[in-house]
Amino acid sequence: MTTQFTSKFRTAVLSVLIAFGAASLLGACNTIEGMGKDIKSGGKAVEDAAK
Repeated sequence: MTTQFTSKFRTAVLSVLIAFGAASLLGACNTIEGMGKDIKSGGKAVEDAAK
């Protein structure tokens, strides 16, 4: 293989990985928001139980 081909292939693979990573992070925003709400409600329950 030529060095130029290897470099282009590596760039293409890296671009695809970055695209999949970005899509995964954007898709997880909704899940992270839900997790934050669950943690908040759990903290409120502990706070109420301590009163």
